[in-house]
Amino acid sequence: MIDRKFIVRIRHLFFAEHWKVGTIATDLGLHHETVKLALYGGPRPVPPPRLSALDPYIEFMRETLKKHPRLTATRLHRMLYERGYTGSARQVRRRVSTIRPRRSAEAFLRRRTFAGEEGQTDWGSFGRIRIGRATRPLSCFVKTLTYSRNFYLEFFLDQIQESFLLGHVHAFDDFGGVPRVDLYDNLRSAVLERYGQAVHFHPRLLELAAHYHFEPRACTPARGSEKGAVERTIRYIRDSFFAARTITSLERLNQEALDWRDQVALERRWPGGDHKTVAEAFEEEKPFLLPLPQNPFDTDLTIPIRARKTIYIRFDGNDYSIPPKFVEHPLSLVVSQKVVRLLNGSEEIAHHRRSYDRHQRVEDSDHVEALLAIKQGARGSVASARLLGAVPETEEFLEAAFRKGESVARHTNKLLLLLDDYGPGELRAAMQEALQKDTPRLGSLGYILAKRRRLTHKPAAVTIDLSARPDLNSLYVKPHDSKTYDQLSNPDQGAQNEDDDD
Repeated sequence: MIDRKFIVRIRHLFFAEHWKVGTIATDLGLHHETVKLALYGGPRPVPPPRLSALDPYIEFMRETLKKHPRLTATRLHRMLYERGYTGSARQVRRRVSTIRPRRSAEAFLRRRTFAGEEGQTDWGSFGRIRIGRATRPLSCFVKTLTYSRNFYLEFFLDQIQESFLLGHVHAFDDFGGVPRVDLYDNLRSAVLERYGQAVHFHPRLLELAAHYHFEPRACTPARGSEKGAVERTIRYIRDSFFAARTITSLERLNQEALDWRDQVALERRWPGGDHKTVAEAFEEEKPFLLPLPQNPFDTDLTIPIRARKTIYIRFDGNDYSIPPKFVEHPLSLVVSQKVVRLLNGSEEIAHHRRSYDRHQRVEDSDHVEALLAIKQGARGSVASARLLGAVPETEEFLEAAFRKGESVARHTNKLLLLLDDYGPGELRAAMQEALQKDTPRLGSLGYILAKRRRLTHKPAAVTIDLSARPDLNSLYVKPHDSKTYDQLSNPDQGAQNEDDDD
């Protein structure tokens, strides 16, 4: 019981002097709950809740969420609006968070695997990067050993099947062995189709599994807990390695990734116990991995292809040259991450570096020179002879145009017309300027000729066809003094000249 004089003192200080509860408690040496008890005679009364415009709709909201527990608050607000509710969506969202039926949390057991028993594989998407004129997706192949949590990572510019297989080959080489089981999500590179528990794996993945003697297994759909090790690894890579990193090249990024893995990731504590590191756990696991086969699996992409009319084969937005004698021949295009090869049967006829840019022409100078040698006969024609005789730069111009992918025959015909319109002197000067600017094209040549004509104010040459009147070829017109024509436009000047003659 509180002494009555304390009650009087407390109520005076609070209601008359407007002291706070904490101040009164400190001044009188009492607990703040004691002060509240003196003020209110018990716990402080809670004011009745204010009425809300949403209150009439609460039962409707409960019933609707009971039937459709995943219904969004925005959709529910629209349903209420159609029934007369005039409040904001924010009020609906707040109330939904308190009355939405809660799903009971699913309990899991921690998965335990034996050393060397299981690996988990997946792709991680890391945005897009710019290479020249091309913007390509950046993806990370990740394979995690479930027991030791050692992992292999490699960045690719795609998620095609060949890159997926190549990531496996590099991972197995890096581990020095193969886990007995490899667990996959339902990604297209691994699982083509599934019906219930039946799974159709990708045939190329089955070839890889047969080569390395491991068993592929597919996770149950929407059960990320079954491959949590690799998903946590991808999140760890994203946060600990990739965040705020500047990318200069794919090769350097992959080297930095493996350096970080060896120096940082492997030195973290092993999730199975703090008494050792991941690197130490991997050393225990390594002897239990399956041995590597003598030869690695061939992951190159092979495509049957045929060159049409030109000496170039197009792949992934770029053109690669072949010897001219193989145009219109059936060939095989063999592509790896760094090399593009062309095969005629088993014979390699072209070998190029692979470009990840767009609209690039990757060519072998020998292929171009061989085609130029074949075209020498066309240059000896009457039309070409006329051009070369009038403008010696024609040969250099045509070679440069051909290297840019232009048609020599089309250029020859158009150059003859330009020769007739502008004359050899102007055409020669324009060719020299076009070669100097490295623009050996008809459009550039026409622009230069027109610009030179405007600057010199020369009229356009008019070609007159006299084939229908051969008798006019021998017609002679006596030239007149230009002053005679001046008199026609100035009669007074003509009369004055006549007076002078008198």
